[in-house]
Amino acid sequence: MIRNALWLFIFSIVVLIMFLPSYTQMQDLRQKNLTLKKQIIALKAKNKQLKEERVLLEQDPVYLEKVGREKMGLIKEGEYILELVPAKQPPKEKQ
Repeated sequence: MIRNALWLFIFSIVVLIMFLPSYTQMQDLRQKNLTLKKQIIALKAKNKQLKEERVLLEQDPVYLEKVGREKMGLIKEGEYILELVPAKQPPKEKQ
């Protein structure tokens, strides 16, 4: 009886040793799958945003002008860009 229990215990340990690496690998793959699903959701949102921006750039001249002025530094003919540079402040004295 004790001998059968011992063989059953040894058999259980051998099976556990055989299947433990594949179980941990499966858990790692599940975690990677969740990470990739989150990345897919983020990329789909970014893709949607870029499609909306493309439509605005193609169809909205006001938005196109705004982007040209802000991101590319474009100006209309006859306009001037004034850049204000702050005056240098004298160094503070230690008291």
